Amino acid sequence: MCGILAVLNTTDDSQAMRSRVLALSRRQRHRGPDWSGMHQFGNNFLAHERLAIMDPASGDQPLFNEDRTIVVTVNGEIYNYKELRQQISDACPGKKFATNSDCEVISHLYELHGEKVASMLDGFFAFVVLDTRNNTFYAARDPIGVTCMYIGWGRDGSVWLSSEMKCLKDDCTRFQQFPPGHYYNSKTGEFTRYYNPKFYLDFEAKPQRFPSVPYDPVVLRQAFEASVEKRMMSDVPFGVLLSGGLDSSLVASIAARKIKREGSVWGKLHSFCVGLPGSPDLKAGAQVAEFLGTDHHEFHFTVQEGIDAISEVIYHIETFDVTTIRASTPMFLMSRKIKALGVKMVLSGEGSDEVFGGYLYFHKAPSKEEFQSETVRKIQDLYKYDCLRANKATMAWGVEARVPFLDRHFLDVAMEIDPAEKMIDKSKGRIEKYILRKAFDTPEDPYLPKEVLWRQKEQFSDGVGYNWIDGLKAHAEAQVSDDMMKTAAHRYPDNTPRTKEAYWYRSIFESHFPQRAAVETVPGGPSVACSTATAALWDAAWAGKEDPSGRAVAGVHDQAYDAAAAANGEPAAKKAKK
Repeated sequence: MCGILAVLNTTDDSQAMRSRVLALSRRQRHRGPDWSGMHQFGNNFLAHERLAIMDPASGDQPLFNEDRTIVVTVNGEIYNYKELRQQISDACPGKKFATNSDCEVISHLYELHGEKVASMLDGFFAFVVLDTRNNTFYAARDPIGVTCMYIGWGRDGSVWLSSEMKCLKDDCTRFQQFPPGHYYNSKTGEFTRYYNPKFYLDFEAKPQRFPSVPYDPVVLRQAFEASVEKRMMSDVPFGVLLSGGLDSSLVASIAARKIKREGSVWGKLHSFCVGLPGSPDLKAGAQVAEFLGTDHHEFHFTVQEGIDAISEVIYHIETFDVTTIRASTPMFLMSRKIKALGVKMVLSGEGSDEVFGGYLYFHKAPSKEEFQSETVRKIQDLYKYDCLRANKATMAWGVEARVPFLDRHFLDVAMEIDPAEKMIDKSKGRIEKYILRKAFDTPEDPYLPKEVLWRQKEQFSDGVGYNWIDGLKAHAEAQVSDDMMKTAAHRYPDNTPRTKEAYWYRSIFESHFPQRAAVETVPGGPSVACSTATAALWDAAWAGKEDPSGRAVAGVHDQAYDAAAAANGEPAAKKAKK
């Protein structure tokens, strides 16, 4: 990934404006420390901060078509670029490519196919195309929103697009997240959704339709293996984030098996884990790494080190959402260590819980229909939460995170399975993500140790050590008084913080981003263990006890909050049952 900034149709084409765009682009140079590029065409500016993963020698941006009339600035990776290059060559014999970059195909595809280009790409991306032939532009974001992008409007009617909000906040009268799976065409001034999978269309149908494809473990397993393997495309050393949970462990296992089978110029697979000393993730991560034979790196942090980093984390991830900040902080700290080891790209396990209903509140789903609807709602909201975290917490240090569970072809398989197969029934041994676990339960050639394959779900912010969240709550308790909470609705009338921890994060966020438009980019509403507001109504006992930790689901998590302590707002957890 990289950092892009486009300022289009501005009324100022002066050298001073060019300098301003360059200065704003530097605010996100952490995303692309390898090179900076700028292209100006009249009153249009395209800036780029490059993190070189593919073709580091010649892939600097912006990129062009052959006659340089179409200019592109891209943040992302295009996995099917070789097939697309061949299609372009077949359509235009003799066509010359200037680089070996996977992203150069976008300029040529736009020349040939116009606004259809986004739907032709298999990968994760945010890009802007400037067509100098008619002074129009086109922008698009990947289907799920793995790659971050914002759009804003200047006082002079100009349109601004950027990887991060911090480049827009001082110069745009309004700005927002660019919707995933959409493109924007300056000819119409409108967004168009190009990503329309069957599970979206069924969810939106009146009456709603539900999938009924029988579960086939082999089909599911092969689809996920293909997704992981295509994301191993890299011209630089890479690794895998390995928490020891099911999702990251499966990603690591598939990657390690491919390297063992085919070899790698980079040698053994690197794996990385972070946590408080003695945390569940550190123990499980080390166990999986030993089983897979990875070159494992274990990083420790203290609660105080995490608290000290909170302001910087919020500046980088650009949100005050409680769950996101809790999980982003250890990821942010780990990414700095990863970059210091010379690794630029990592595979990560985000998205599985949304696809398979892995969050512990799914135990309370009242029906298979509501289960399916909640998974779709969660997938459609991922760009506000886990995708934002995985992108920005790593890119704060110039590390790219790739997420195979959100591959569009894998989603077509996983989201068409009859949701009855995903339902949780502990009495029958069907724990969360049962069908995913079963697909990789191959005793004759095991992917993972049995105890890891069937380990209970831990949210990342819990798994790094339960004392992490408890410590955050205790610190917030000392920072935010009861009187401050009583007047919270007056100070923050929009998306009012419900807890002292949320109030603390909100105050830090507004010190970095005081604009109203910035606040409006952050989601809100009640949530239990990361549920949507709709699913928070599944259990009447959850009313007024919202907490994004998995431990909030009493009777499900083995370390669930003590009921009396939770009622009093205390962070204490139950002792594990012997």
